[in-house]
Amino acid sequence: MHRSDAGSTNTPGFTLIELLVVIAIIALLIGILIPALSSARDSAKSLICSTRMRQVATGWQIYADTNRDISVPAQPGRYTDEARNVYQLGNGLQYRPRWFAVIGAAAGFDAFANPSPERDDEHAVRVDGSEVFLCPVVPEWYNTRNYAYGYNHHFLGNTRFVNDDELSGFINFPVRASSLHTSSTLMFADSMGTAAGKPAGDRTQNRNDGSRDPDLLAEGGHGYAIDPPRLTDNSDFADRRHRAFEHRSAPHARHLNKTNAAFCDGHIETLKLDDLGYVVRADGAVTADDPRATNARFSGNNADKDPPRLNR
Repeated sequence: MHRSDAGSTNTPGFTLIELLVVIAIIALLIGILIPALSSARDSAKSLICSTRMRQVATGWQIYADTNRDISVPAQPGRYTDEARNVYQLGNGLQYRPRWFAVIGAAAGFDAFANPSPERDDEHAVRVDGSEVFLCPVVPEWYNTRNYAYGYNHHFLGNTRFVNDDELSGFINFPVRASSLHTSSTLMFADSMGTAAGKPAGDRTQNRNDGSRDPDLLAEGGHGYAIDPPRLTDNSDFADRRHRAFEHRSAPHARHLNKTNAAFCDGHIETLKLDDLGYVVRADGAVTADDPRATNARFSGNNADKDPPRLNR
């Protein structure tokens, strides 16, 4: 008697070629999606950065409103009388606090969880009081010296001393906030620090312990201050110990090859460095004496002015 196989089924499988085709399609889709997801993530971080910067920019105006219209200086000058170098912030004493910490104290959001009045801690205090002072792209740049955001110190308030002599007065202070064309005057921006004047391939890692790079190549070095696009032989520099064109500071294009920039009326723009007046060489170094550079967006009145003079 013949036995029927009608109840059995045949399930065809994938051939090797079909399997390879499916794998190739999946790999292609992943290759398409990953850059898009990365770009979306970077855009989200840029937006977070802009939101934080806007809060700090509002704090700048609060400081001016409560201090007789005076724009906050980048950092108090260093006096020989050490008692004059210690300032009260919102939650304690700090030795020569930078601009962002002074703004925070005025606006009610502290830059430091643990400020310190000690001179030895001037560069080592961690910026950890509020996340508004940190850039989400480089959250490890949290040190008072090698910092993520740089202030327009030449034109908005430079309380270093003329001729480096405290008896000669300040280089550029006070600056009245009401004297500025606020919508076109840069307040602060993402900062590369003094590594900006070096070729991109020579730059080294940020030193978030506040130490100095002996080769002056570390990203974010003296990042709390940015130099304007065009400097002169008689300009002050972000790094007062190394006043030279190759040691200039500049913004950092860390948001999809652009930088976030805060202006004195409180608005934020995401710009290329040349939009701010800088000239960048083919090797990535930002020049300081190129005649094409312009300080119009830094000077306070839309004019391409020389920075205030260090020596008079």
